[in-house]
Amino acid sequence: MSESPEHFDVLIVGAGISGLGAAYHLGQQCPDKSFVILEALDGFGGTWWTHRYPGVRSDSDLFTFGYRFKPWRGAPLATSEEILKYLGEVIEENDLDRHIRYRHRITSAEWSSDHRRWTISAARLDTEEVVSFTAGFLWMCQGYYRHSQGYTPEWEGLEDFGGQVVHPQTWPADIDYAGKKVVVIGSGATAATLIPAIADQAGHVTMLQRSPTFFFVRPNTNELADTLRELDIPEEWTHEIVRRKIVHDQDAITKLSFDAPEMLRQFLIDTIKPLLPEGFDVDRHFNPAYRPWQQRIAVLPDGDLFKAMKAGQASVVTDQIVRFNPTGIELASGEALDADIVITATGFDLSVLGDIEFCIDDEPLDFAGTVTYRGMMFTGVPNLAYVFGYFRASWTLRAELISDFVCRLLNEMDQKGSTMVVPALREEEAEMALGPWVDPDNFNPGYLTRSLHLMPKQGDRDPWRLLHEYSVEKELLPKADLDDGTLLFK
Repeated sequence: MSESPEHFDVLIVGAGISGLGAAYHLGQQCPDKSFVILEALDGFGGTWWTHRYPGVRSDSDLFTFGYRFKPWRGAPLATSEEILKYLGEVIEENDLDRHIRYRHRITSAEWSSDHRRWTISAARLDTEEVVSFTAGFLWMCQGYYRHSQGYTPEWEGLEDFGGQVVHPQTWPADIDYAGKKVVVIGSGATAATLIPAIADQAGHVTMLQRSPTFFFVRPNTNELADTLRELDIPEEWTHEIVRRKIVHDQDAITKLSFDAPEMLRQFLIDTIKPLLPEGFDVDRHFNPAYRPWQQRIAVLPDGDLFKAMKAGQASVVTDQIVRFNPTGIELASGEALDADIVITATGFDLSVLGDIEFCIDDEPLDFAGTVTYRGMMFTGVPNLAYVFGYFRASWTLRAELISDFVCRLLNEMDQKGSTMVVPALREEEAEMALGPWVDPDNFNPGYLTRSLHLMPKQGDRDPWRLLHEYSVEKELLPKADLDDGTLLFK
């Protein structure tokens, strides 16, 4: 452990899209604050650094997934290479690289009310040295899942399988799927992205799903953006206009998913029917039991997954896995799938506060025992903000709202002469009904439902709720009263 920790006003955890955005806004809105970004990976980008499987791309449009301060000039859905290039430009244009420490995996964070600071221990993955930092404020931008491993269910007989098993999150560079029988388990965004990318070279790809997923088919163009560009409208204007139009359209679809879910269901199904082989059983394979937007709707640019199915390069099986055997997978229907390679596109493992050991004044933090303040701070946890994005809109939209809020909070602390701020329930809220971090009836993907017991609670009223709609929060958060008694300044 280094004897004299480096001190910073703000320590940002993670150099992905949230952390880089936080650093930019901190530099713009709190220019006198010193800060450092600690990143466990070898480079910036988070998700876009970790995932290397074929075809990896955004599932959100880059007009809203990109930052409001840097116009996106490409097609709405972008490859990981394009996104990393964009983020690299953000770093270069704003001189952020000097603030980033790569290969620093944080192991513990301890808050001292006496000293009004966090002490952070990190393992240097390049030198195996343990280093320490102190910070007045901790900004958790590490994302919501473990980068080191994905989620793989336990299946009977997996050890008997004679082929190769691969999780997309740890994609091997030397994998050879040319001419092979490939089974992809799962039907979310990862599977829908990966299958069209390997279907041309693989012998055949089977998408094996336990239950169907909704898909939204769209061209990878934006007509409004193309028109504005033809008219030589400044890129900054184009970016903002298109961004607002996309948010408006997303709000309309979200509203429809609650007000008329069966109408939206039928629209989604009718959209994909013409793209599938004649006589295809759409109800069995692409008509989920849940309502639209109760889980994320995967986007298919130009219907590429269905094109692979129509060409006979890919197929879908909806069934339950009974067990693996040496040559493949036995299903509940009695059928069997032979496979040379099995790809487990089965989702993420939720990472609670980055899997860091937290202590508050020598007491271990039970994150699940806290109540969230506006989905970004937590009762009893001083000087800490946490970025958790939207489910039905781009993550970045909420990350930037949180950046504005945190910068306003830091400036307010300076004006008050405060060195500590901590959310606390008021007397009239002491007996408030508490619910899970996310209402499963509202949104219930597997990675959340598996880990809800580890997450903070939310209350039945503001500001103790995690809101999910950008159209609400973009009006609410900038005006949020910092002196309503829910934030204690000390």
